[in-house]
Amino acid sequence: MRSVKIVVTGPFNAGKTTFIKTISEIAVLTTERKITNPRDAAKKEETTVAMDFGRITVSGDVALYLFGTPGQERFSFMWETLSEGMLGFVILIDYSDVESLKEAFRLLTYFQTISEAPYVVAVNKTDGLDEKALIQLRKKLGVSDDVPFYLCDARKKESVKMVLLGLLSKVLEFIEKKEGKINKVKKEG
Repeated sequence: MRSVKIVVTGPFNAGKTTFIKTISEIAVLTTERKITNPRDAAKKEETTVAMDFGRITVSGDVALYLFGTPGQERFSFMWETLSEGMLGFVILIDYSDVESLKEAFRLLTYFQTISEAPYVVAVNKTDGLDEKALIQLRKKLGVSDDVPFYLCDARKKESVKMVLLGLLSKVLEFIEKKEGKINKVKKEG
């Protein structure tokens, strides 16, 4: 069986843990702890402090291993650790929290800097989102048109599945290109 490591990242409260719990076929390993910061506690009771881990078998020979990052900057030391060996990543955005867009941009820039792995953008909590707003969001994040954007409800399995299958398609394209370049170098060498 081929295993594909996928990182699910995004700002605090974007829905990363929910995203993984919704699709995982195994009990999700979470490291959620009670929030002590009153400002953050107003949004939710617990937050991921190290990682979330889940798995989904896509076909008989491909399994996606999902690693969710903590969203808060104080746990950023885990971002690099979790990204080692990833073949792709999902940046999950909470559309209802405009302030989190700066953090999403920073996370996206960070992951693009440390890896050339393909990624997709999943926009969660999308009430009131129309095509014009989606175009503006793409511009704010500086994401090119070749990067898929998905409207996502992290609580719905079909929605999460659509995002992961879209990313898997990008990962397979990336691997084929990479293997093609390696084979070309071997033949020329």
